[in-house]
Amino acid sequence: MGNDLAAFAKENGVKYFMISYTDLFGGQRAKLVPAQAIADMQKDGAGFAGFATWLDLTPAHPDMLAVPDPASVIQLPWKKDVAWVAANCMMDDNEVDQAPRNTLKRLIAEAAGDGMHVKTGVEAEFFLISPDGSAISDQYDTASKPCYDQQAVMRRYDVIAEICDHMLALGWGPYQNDHEDANGQFEMNWSFDDALATADKHSFFKFMVKSIAEKHGLRATFMPKPFQGLTGNGCHAHISVWDETGKTNVFADNAMELGLSAKGKNFLGGIMKHASALAAITNPTVNSYKRINAPRTISGATWAPNTVTWTGNNRTHMVRVPGPGRFELRLPDGAANPYLLQAVIIAAGLDGIRSKADPGKRYDIDMYQFGHTVKGAPKLPLNLLDALREFDKDKSLKAALGEEFSSAYLKLKHQEWNSYASHFTQWERDHTLDI
Repeated sequence: MGNDLAAFAKENGVKYFMISYTDLFGGQRAKLVPAQAIADMQKDGAGFAGFATWLDLTPAHPDMLAVPDPASVIQLPWKKDVAWVAANCMMDDNEVDQAPRNTLKRLIAEAAGDGMHVKTGVEAEFFLISPDGSAISDQYDTASKPCYDQQAVMRRYDVIAEICDHMLALGWGPYQNDHEDANGQFEMNWSFDDALATADKHSFFKFMVKSIAEKHGLRATFMPKPFQGLTGNGCHAHISVWDETGKTNVFADNAMELGLSAKGKNFLGGIMKHASALAAITNPTVNSYKRINAPRTISGATWAPNTVTWTGNNRTHMVRVPGPGRFELRLPDGAANPYLLQAVIIAAGLDGIRSKADPGKRYDIDMYQFGHTVKGAPKLPLNLLDALREFDKDKSLKAALGEEFSSAYLKLKHQEWNSYASHFTQWERDHTLDI
């Protein structure tokens, strides 16, 4: 990929660029820029009023400039005259430290300074629902065990195949698509990549899925728990670390337990050490805690963790090691900010390696059936407020992510919690009216 967006436009017939950045709440913000103006935008950035999005800025702040990163540019497969490009936020010639992509880039550079190259993959689950959001879109998708339902996935073939065709054309290496464990829910998998590339692809994937669903008269949601009684939307992350060449997996050691090297165990130890705090990032909404602390679903299991434990190839724990040289973090959900998800994984893992953190005892039991027998393993936060308090207490994780970011994130998320807590609900009337 060249570095000249104007040349990219000319070569590919692009008329407009979407210069896009992601705010602290995971909202994607963009300006549509004609190709004739992209050279100036690439040099100086597109201007935004940061206060108008979910960033801790005021109307008095100067323009925030979103400077496009040409390495991230993607021509929209469904609208070829438009290209999407991720941007880095600047203000007064300095990086905006709280901006999520900047936060991730700093941590990637920090890991590289230690000779480590983090590679990740994500499994971004979503529902296809009615345009008004009230129900799943397929009235015949009613099985009590809907996972991998052959007929249900084929009834949504037009949507799923179109998205997969686009990923194939983009060279992402998609390799499987399925109907997931909830009625109306799907998962599409593509190849793992460098952490920044995965974050950019994750952002674009959410944009693409929503766009193609709308094209077909439907709506897509990545909401963690959109329907009571159904399995929620997870966003499991598969994590490995490679050497500076990017060719040798330093997590892989067949002589070690589960094929996970000492460095891999320490990285995992950092994830376990900071789990309750990092939940504020990996599970960032009020609704997130309806997924990880949910009662049994119609299908028989939530497939989400509620305790800080790790295991081998067992899907009932927060972390599983499905094979040599990598592990899967099953905590994150569909609301996770694509950039902050990667950033907090790196931050916790680096701390684990530097402190030689021990992940603790490995459990191979069915946590859904026998989790009550585990003594001493922390329970995950019960709600967003608990998670924010855990994050605020975790001084080293806040420092690793950056004090400006951490302060901004906590401030805005506490405002969100306070808004939720002051919201009057029917539950209160149902349970208190006759007291």
